[in-house]
Amino acid sequence: MDALFQTTYPVESADYTSAGRASADIKRKLKQLGVGGDVLRRVAVASYEVELNLVIHSLGGELSLSVYPDTVQLVSSDRGPGIPDLEMAMREGYSTANDEARSLGFGAGMGLPNMKRNADDFEIASTVGVGTTITMGFRLN
Repeated sequence: MDALFQTTYPVESADYTSAGRASADIKRKLKQLGVGGDVLRRVAVASYEVELNLVIHSLGGELSLSVYPDTVQLVSSDRGPGIPDLEMAMREGYSTANDEARSLGFGAGMGLPNMKRNADDFEIASTVGVGTTITMGFRLN
């Protein structure tokens, strides 16, 4: 099925001054496309969480948005370092955020759990030393 709309946002590691810009643009574009209510809120939360994870934990990556007639899909892919223990990383409150991120109020360990909670479909694949890909789907109907 062809997407009605697609775009990709580059996200730089440790770029705290730009953190949140991609997710704000995603929310704005979805509003323009007529996505509203509960779906818009859930996509906004998940896109912000995944964007911040790219900034805090990765060596850089990208966040892609695809809108289909019945689904919004977000895909985050990064370059390393990967997640050594996915089960632990999915626990609320578990965080490997550095001191800089914590001093800015990030790194509470709720990112991955919030993504999973807000998405209708959630998949994560990670290889240590290579990177992590997170795919989230949000049903429109």
